[in-house]
Order: sequence, then C-alpha cells, then structure tokens
Amino acid sequence: MAQKVFPGRYTAAPGRPVTVFLIGMRANRWWKLGTVMRVASAMPGMLRHLGENPDAGMLGCEGWFGRTTVLVSYWESPEHLQRFASDRDAPHLAPWRDFMRTVAGSGDVGVYHETYEVAPGGIEAVYNGMPLFGLARATGHVPVTAGLNTARQRLRSSGAV
Repeated sequence: MAQKVFPGRYTAAPGRPVTVFLIGMRANRWWKLGTVMRVASAMPGMLRHLGENPDAGMLGCEGWFGRTTVLVSYWESPEHLQRFASDRDAPHLAPWRDFMRTVAGSGDVGVYHETYEVAPGGIEAVYNGMPLFGLARATGHVPVTAGLNTARQRLRSSGAV
C-alpha cells in the first residue's frame, strides 16, 4: 500500500502532553513457535479495538515485528492507558492474565513495556521526506518553518506549534 510522502521537513504538533507507551515481546525460544504465536496473536485484536474506540485514548501507533517486537503508541494520558489495560470489556486483560498464568516465568517469551509522560516542551520531532509517521501521524503534522529549523527551536515551541 503506497503512502503519500511529504517532501521537505515537517514536525509533530501535539500542543499538549502526550503519553508514550512502548510495548513488545521477545521470542526467547523461537522454536516454541506455538507459544510465541499465541502471545503475539493478542495484539491485533487490541489494536483493532483501540482503532474502533477512539474514546479509549490511543492517538496512534507504529509497530515492528521480529524476534523482538516493539509497538510505540501515543496516548491522551496515562489514565487512558491504565483504564484500557484494566478494562474487563477490552481485549487486554484476559490475554494478560493468560500470559501470566501459562507463559510468564517459563523463559519462552519475554514481554516488556515502558511508559513516558511527555510535556509539550519536552517533545522534539522532525520528519524529512516521510509519509505521516509516529507522533506527527498521531497528533499533528506541520511544515518546519522559520523558528522551527533546529531541534532546540522545536523543543522550545512544541507546546505552541
């Protein structure tokens, strides 16, 4: 699927705090393919649910798959993220409990997550010759203009762009 590439330089324009959430897994014993696939298969349903329910608070995400996977997602707030993670009606809690009961501690598959709360003045991004991507796709995509040419300028103005 072709994506429109934006020639030139752009930056993200969140204009508000953003919660950045990294989550992923690692196939420690790749030959246990069934276990690896069972753990990995939970994520598409979660992403589908979040895409269909914007009130859940996920603004957007980017993901990469390999022996170690990573999904970088952008959220309205840590409260939105935590509410999704603990919601009995959302597709996260049941797979997490299943993982903890059947896989955790075996060493077959590792999982991780990291959460960052980022204030507008702590965000800097630049995209050159890229399709909509990352934070810019999730929050806002604006051309780099005078006053936004350097990382320092973008950091200073990230709350006001």
